[in-house]
Amino acid sequence: MKRSRRLVAASSAAVLATVLSAGLTGCSANLLIWGPEGTRVIETTEQLVDAAASGDAASFVCEGYEPEMREPTDWEGLSAEEPEEFVPEYWEQMVPLEPDWSINLSLPEDRAQAGTEYPGDVFYQQTDDGLCLVGVAWWTVE
Repeated sequence: MKRSRRLVAASSAAVLATVLSAGLTGCSANLLIWGPEGTRVIETTEQLVDAAASGDAASFVCEGYEPEMREPTDWEGLSAEEPEEFVPEYWEQMVPLEPDWSINLSLPEDRAQAGTEYPGDVFYQQTDDGLCLVGVAWWTVE
């Protein structure tokens, strides 16, 4: 093998090893897929879900807002999924809350029974102090 081919092969292997090892940790995979802002939304949402499941999510709520949180059991086992910058055309009912970000939540399979209501999407504003919650969209399993 010529020297240039060995260098290309070695470089490619090093890049692949870096990507694969980053993919083995959730944080690094999120960073690769969603970038730093999306990763921050995911991490904040995971913390919100844990806090809401404990009945202690008040510190995540933006001042002057009262998102519908319902019961702590509604938040148990949820996981953060795909963050995105707020899309007002899709979420017209959330426009008055002036969110900057939204992220969907997934319901664990053992809770996915017809009629179950759960927080399916959450909405955040970006402030100088970080992200804070302004709204929750509730979904019903059919």
